[in-house]
Amino acid sequence: MSKDLRVGIAGLGTVGGGTVRLLLENADLLAARCGRPVTLAAVAERSNNRVPGLPMDGIAWHGDAMALLDEDLDVTVELIGGAEGVSRDLVAESLRRGRHVVTANKALIAHHGAELARLAEAHGVVLAFEAAVAGGIPIVKAIREGMAGNNYSRVYGILNGTCNYILTAMRETGREFAEVLREAQDLGYAEADPGFDVDGIDTAHKLAILASVAFGCEIDFPAVHVEGIRRVSALDIGFADELGYRIKLLGVASRTEGGIEQRVHPCMVARDTPIAAVEGVFNAVVAHGDFVDTTMHVGRGAGERPTASAVVADIADIARGPRPPTFGIPSRDLARLPTRPMAEHVGAYYARLSVVDRPGVFADIAAALGAHEVSMESVLQRGRAPNEPVPLVMTLHETREASVVAALDAIGRQDSVVEPPYMIRMESF
Repeated sequence: MSKDLRVGIAGLGTVGGGTVRLLLENADLLAARCGRPVTLAAVAERSNNRVPGLPMDGIAWHGDAMALLDEDLDVTVELIGGAEGVSRDLVAESLRRGRHVVTANKALIAHHGAELARLAEAHGVVLAFEAAVAGGIPIVKAIREGMAGNNYSRVYGILNGTCNYILTAMRETGREFAEVLREAQDLGYAEADPGFDVDGIDTAHKLAILASVAFGCEIDFPAVHVEGIRRVSALDIGFADELGYRIKLLGVASRTEGGIEQRVHPCMVARDTPIAAVEGVFNAVVAHGDFVDTTMHVGRGAGERPTASAVVADIADIARGPRPPTFGIPSRDLARLPTRPMAEHVGAYYARLSVVDRPGVFADIAAALGAHEVSMESVLQRGRAPNEPVPLVMTLHETREASVVAALDAIGRQDSVVEPPYMIRMESF
């Protein structure tokens, strides 16, 4: 059997602890599958917390992650998180020293992936990040290697388990966002500060990475249009069900004639589409290739064990020896593709208004839509309360987003409309 692969792990949080556990508990299995032992030689963690139930004897322990650079290692595993600071410094310096890197850090890759890929390729080592996107789903490997012969037109999916859990629970119980968010925090699905998840940033990081791998382009995180789920109400979920839809937070990347469209926002998807059935904390990614057609990949998108599985899969690839380019093609060949502005997006829309129930209100709304060349498909209203606010829902035919935004802005300025209109894009997959 070949010389062992020596690994050092920076960060023993949830994912780091799971990775240590997997490497130690399944060491014999890994050695058999990799053709060489995989040895956990060193860890770095500021606290003195050990992984419960596992012997750590013989493993070097450091309080400073940068001290791993002085160890005799083949692979640095960065599980600290964050786009800047020690995580970026450790990864960059490891690559400069000719050491492979595995990371689960989606923010780091979304912001600095191209720069780090160039470093890796210049020094003949691997930068691997399967665990950064969709947890235990091997979607990066599937797109980059398993379906390498395909031109992709679109990649989309549910990329954040916290948001999917919240939207699922709201639908199943009829409760509002704030109450379900508190429950998700109590269960450990959401952080004390949940903004990274519920405001769509986490999904946007992952989408930007997927778009680069699928389309062979440089990562362009600032170009991602991002909306979260805070304004989705139980009322919206009820209306969606009445219309035959489910509401999901999706990341969608499409190759269009006008450029690459990258967007993260709540979507209404028909109940009979496969992605509508993905519930709870599960993730799903759908890829459209010109030869493979449509593939869907479903699994747990976060957590100790699924994410550790993805980290160790990258370590195993390094142990075996394949060296695919970081984003599927050499970093020097990554295209700088134009971005299609969100204003140019064309689709159907759901719009919820709160209006004073009095004569002439609907005529004013219809006039504003007509003035911006927006066509209405259907209208739903619940309850009657003369001269009191009532919810009014419209579905709108396919049109340019700029026209819909302008029409709803005009409607929102009418005296009879008591709160800003809220729209959700309706997707046909």
